[in-house]
Amino acid sequence: MTRMEPVEIVEDSLLLRPWLASDAEDVHRACQDPDIQRWTTVPRPYRPEHAHGFVTEIATRAWADGTGAPFAVCDATTGQLLGSCGLVSIDRTLDSGEIGYWTAPWARGRGVTVRAVRAVARWAFEALSLRRLIWQAEVGNHFSRLVALRAGIQVSGELRLAHPAGDGRAEGWVGSLLPGEVPAVGATGPAGSGTLDARRAAVFSRPPPVLFAAAGDTELRLRPMEERDLDGVVATCRDPDTVRWTSVPHPYQRTDAEGYLGYGGLAWARGSSACFVLADPDDAFAGTVDLRLNPTDPLLAEVGFMTAPHARGRGWMPAALGALTAWGITGLGLARVEWKAHVGNTASRRVAEKAGFTVEGTLRGGVSQRGDRVDAWVGALLAEDLT
Repeated sequence: MTRMEPVEIVEDSLLLRPWLASDAEDVHRACQDPDIQRWTTVPRPYRPEHAHGFVTEIATRAWADGTGAPFAVCDATTGQLLGSCGLVSIDRTLDSGEIGYWTAPWARGRGVTVRAVRAVARWAFEALSLRRLIWQAEVGNHFSRLVALRAGIQVSGELRLAHPAGDGRAEGWVGSLLPGEVPAVGATGPAGSGTLDARRAAVFSRPPPVLFAAAGDTELRLRPMEERDLDGVVATCRDPDTVRWTSVPHPYQRTDAEGYLGYGGLAWARGSSACFVLADPDDAFAGTVDLRLNPTDPLLAEVGFMTAPHARGRGWMPAALGALTAWGITGLGLARVEWKAHVGNTASRRVAEKAGFTVEGTLRGGVSQRGDRVDAWVGALLAEDLT
């Protein structure tokens, strides 16, 4: 690699400069933040010697070797340290680099890192003549993804991470940025990176919530699935009515339930679905209810549910479905939540109608069941229906 001389960048009220030994105390303080420790590969616990080694050795060596370009992100007026942003690797054979960043807890909510990423990207394309920047983050790190989107990075899919963070997932998001795609200074960012994305980032970057529902005098909970629920899932999915009216695997095995448990956690991390167990007053399994976001229409989602045989006919599932739908509309900003069921599944239809859904008609071949297309009832609950 070719040695690079450290540089400073001044742009959009920020000063991006090489790291100094005097930054060590602020770096140590910032890296005590739980989110930085959760989503990055910094050592845990993060000690003063780690910070000192980073600013005096690791960062200096990256510039000297030409393998990276780490910047301290500072307020251009006060000099206060606000975060870290830079090229964590440079591949001259491909004229490509990978960008990485973190924001100090005291600097969040001000667009600091979005502005820093754009500044580093402009410099990398113009001064280093790079032809591509890569961004990677663990699936579930929605705030990093939001920064990437607002900085102009196109998030294109998933790639398993070579170095997952601590006990984090191996699944990672990957995106790229090419010359000419960096938004202008002061631009608000590309379409799709506005307040709805920020709202959902705040939801899906945290563990799933516990929701509450009431069926008469009975208080129910909607909570994430746990291993202790697997026997209940298996029993429900082997029930003849479940087999008849749903597309669950048949015959249903415990490995199928284990796969569903894993799917729920990963779907939440991706921000694509919210999968809950309906728990009875003793916190025992009574069914499942899911909210699946539409991949192309951000204001649309679809619900699915199944009730354990012993819990049917008690009014529990309508209460759970209503609570989940209300959470989706108020918490995720959905405008329409759809329900579908095979024509003839009157039990599912009663649940939907009691939860406030309006049945709108029949879709010919509307759902798939074990290789066949079957007719389906369709209904919906709109945001305006809650007012």
